[in-house]
Amino acid sequence: MDVKSLVQNNTAALVLGVGAAALGLGLGYKFLRRTEELVRVGVVSQLLLHPLKSGRAVSLSLAECLCVGLKFGHMQDRHWLVVTDDSHMVTGRQEPALVLVALTCEGAQVCLNGPNMEELRFPVKQPDNNIKDCRVFGSDIQGRDCGEEASRWLTRYLGEEKTFRLVHFEPQMKARRSVDMEPLFPECEVAYPDVGPVMLLSEASVKDLSSRLEKEVTVDRFRPNIVISGCEAFEEDSWEEIQIGSVRLQRVMSCGRCIFTTVDPETGIINRKEPLETLKSYRQCKPSEKHIYKSAPLFGQLHIVKKTGILQVGDVVYMIRR
Repeated sequence: MDVKSLVQNNTAALVLGVGAAALGLGLGYKFLRRTEELVRVGVVSQLLLHPLKSGRAVSLSLAECLCVGLKFGHMQDRHWLVVTDDSHMVTGRQEPALVLVALTCEGAQVCLNGPNMEELRFPVKQPDNNIKDCRVFGSDIQGRDCGEEASRWLTRYLGEEKTFRLVHFEPQMKARRSVDMEPLFPECEVAYPDVGPVMLLSEASVKDLSSRLEKEVTVDRFRPNIVISGCEAFEEDSWEEIQIGSVRLQRVMSCGRCIFTTVDPETGIINRKEPLETLKSYRQCKPSEKHIYKSAPLFGQLHIVKKTGILQVGDVVYMIRR
């Protein structure tokens, strides 16, 4: 065979090969499109960001959804933490009055507010302050000390003889892997949240619980990030993967509830009984999941972020069905 014929044959083969590959990709794309269905399941009714772990929520109409949770300006979810003088975390479980502390940001300033306390302001970035090695649920994680004024403010507010300090998790610091999340998603890392970066709960689930109590509870008590309306109670338990705008979230596990649910977010008073006892009466896990949740009742769903983006109140929530 001469060179000209060889070139012509190879060219024809290449064209056929490229055509077949394109056809295959096209069919594959159509097949993938057919096997992924978006089913409307609800609407985002609230976006709640908790800059201070155990502190008051900031209600937003719009937020960035990053791999480590919600962000708005300098505020990021559970990126500030109260610690003891020896750097162990302090939450509303030990200090219920923390739920009344509001940490917000205005420009490059952090604002601390609480009942019967004067507002304290200090810079978000304090590069000359010490970095502390903190303990959060038995794991080591760093935090930038927020200074003496913040420490005095918290110590005075909590009315304790011991000293409290405030630390801030900064972008360059190494996030931690949750002990509960790691067996399921070892690549998932968080700052100071208990378990996962995003917690989702429906209004209907809270309403269902309230109907069983003498005194109604609000969604704030359960500290979710995303609140959904337009669905049935506990329907969110079955959404393995959802899309909200450009954001994709994957359910990892249910949120096992503890004594913190018995702290009233409006008064900062802990009753150590309700609504936890009622939740235990009808929201227990399957026997096969006891090794994960033990006796903790399940309320709300923990998600990891598969695709980051912007969330807005009013966004439609789609369940991804394959």
